[in-house]
Amino acid sequence: MTLEEKLNADIKTAMLAKDASKLDALRAIKSAVILLKTSGEAHTEEAEVKMLQRLVKQRKESADIFISQKRDDLAAVEMAQAAVIEVFLPKQLSEEELKEALKSIIEEVGAKSAADMGKVMGAASKKLAGIAEGKAISNMVKQLLG
Repeated sequence: MTLEEKLNADIKTAMLAKDASKLDALRAIKSAVILLKTSGEAHTEEAEVKMLQRLVKQRKESADIFISQKRDDLAAVEMAQAAVIEVFLPKQLSEEELKEALKSIIEEVGAKSAADMGKVMGAASKKLAGIAEGKAISNMVKQLLG
């Protein structure tokens, strides 16, 4: 089942359940998928994952801003939408799995100190794309090399 087919089925279910919060998130995903299809870029599963990650990141950043402005009501809406979107992403690595993967990447590239962070990040970003957030990768690399 493709992402678009799954979206359409979930939208229908959310409409029948009258779940407005979930419906808003699903419609945002569908809109982004349509934009991706018409953008001229290759419509691959990898492109879909990147698009979904971008949507989750946007929601979380918005929630952080709302929390800093003491607008917990709006932050809750953004976090709920992020949770709905995350369902469509591949399973993310746990902190321990990420640490092990990064240790092997560090060995592969021969990194010794924090000065080699660029080499590690380049390799890690390619190898762990879609299964780990860039920010989490960066923080763990700093911890391992620092």
